[in-house]
Amino acid sequence: MPVLFRRSLARLACCLSASGLATSGLAAPALAQSPLPSGTVRLVVPYNPGGITDILARGLMQPMTATLGNSVVVENRPGANGSIGATLVARSPADGLTMLVGVTDTHAVNPAAMRNLPYVPERDFVPVNLITRVPLALAVGPAQRGIQDLRAFVAAAKARPGGLTHSSWGVGSTSQIAMLRIGETAGIELLHVPFTGAAPAAQALAAGQVDSMILPAGAAEALARDGNVRVLAVLSPERLPLLSGAPTMKEQGVDLSVSIFQAIFAPARTPAPVVALLNQAVARGLQDPQMLEILRGQASVGEPMTTPQLAELVKQEQEAWGRVVRGANIRLD
Repeated sequence: MPVLFRRSLARLACCLSASGLATSGLAAPALAQSPLPSGTVRLVVPYNPGGITDILARGLMQPMTATLGNSVVVENRPGANGSIGATLVARSPADGLTMLVGVTDTHAVNPAAMRNLPYVPERDFVPVNLITRVPLALAVGPAQRGIQDLRAFVAAAKARPGGLTHSSWGVGSTSQIAMLRIGETAGIELLHVPFTGAAPAAQALAAGQVDSMILPAGAAEALARDGNVRVLAVLSPERLPLLSGAPTMKEQGVDLSVSIFQAIFAPARTPAPVVALLNQAVARGLQDPQMLEILRGQASVGEPMTTPQLAELVKQEQEAWGRVVRGANIRLD
């Protein structure tokens, strides 16, 4: 098992055990005359296994299965900053059996960064429910053990323009863009090393193959606890209980706060009764004890919403990230 998310994955294994199903208070039979057709429900994760999106999706599998009565499975379809998996779902039958675990990158960054994006979020998807908003952190790996805080990080980058590297989960990803925003604010330039998911990007950081990374706070805490990385700052408005010793960016002179949303989307034209049932299944899943534990391990809380509320959140995120993408002239095609 890779070091990345070791403890989160351990919790997930517990969640997926048979005994977990037996003891879950949410393990109620599916509703009679369910509007959902028979068959396996696919949660498509547009990234590699082991990252935050994959972990949250797998945490929802069991409680959603208990609510829906249909088996729920996770299918990883990584590539092109999440657009490959998103396109697959957009083109799937609108019957509720295929859903996307969409994120800030797929629904807010890609529309601004890709002129030939194969999908349009507001046209090709219907929002189902929000899972959570994940805080981020800036960390350095063993290759830069001497860097103790953000000020030293900035000084090292200024001493060698383009000499320090940072990994991300893809070109144009929120991880890369957040680092660009730090660079613009602090007047530094780093060499970007993109990967196809948060897990391999963070593994490269822990192995000393890259110098730094902006990654989900839960992953940063797990790696720091294992002694592989040092967390320099959290990109949240206030300090996080999970990383109480890590100061915010603003405390260190860089006024930057960034989080990424994780949400469930279905293909457009999915019948309203099916969307309502799926919304309920996600909301119940977020109350599952094992899912609550997974969320805590990611410095997050479940934030279920109605479909209109999620649609409004996506609109706001598109406006905010679109300004950043256009300002940085980021193009992915």
